Amino acid sequence: MPKVYKPGKVAIVLQGRQAGKKVVVIKQLDEGTKERPYPHAIVAGIERYPRKVTRRMGAKKVQRRSRVKPFIKAVNYSHLFPTRYALELESLKGSVAAETFKEPSQREDARKNIKKLLEERYQGGKNKWFFQPLRVSKPSQLFSLSDV
Repeated sequence: MPKVYKPGKVAIVLQGRQAGKKVVVIKQLDEGTKERPYPHAIVAGIERYPRKVTRRMGAKKVQRRSRVKPFIKAVNYSHLFPTRYALELESLKGSVAAETFKEPSQREDARKNIKKLLEERYQGGKNKWFFQPLRVSKPSQLFSLSDV
């Protein structure tokens, strides 16, 4: 089976609390580990996306609306949907490891590091599509009674 989830690959979470959120794969574990004996990936994603900013807003309001709330998680491959996109985040690879999830303080430090990196990327204007929530059309727009 070809490796779909390489580091830097963007995917969408399908199940759980962060369902519908975009994530970037930091590390893939195809054989699993002792704690998680199934193929999974360590991912970092955006729990709360930055809000819309207009030209009229002041610097303080722009800074507040540009915040990103990240999350890190180990996700089963069957709960991920790969996309064709990828992010070049070399600094993310070293920030999260499998041992990060054992200690709450390590997890918090890794989340703060990821928050800083993602906010820098957002401020720079790179990969704008990654910092916007998924657009999902309403079910009523997908089908009409004339189609059935």
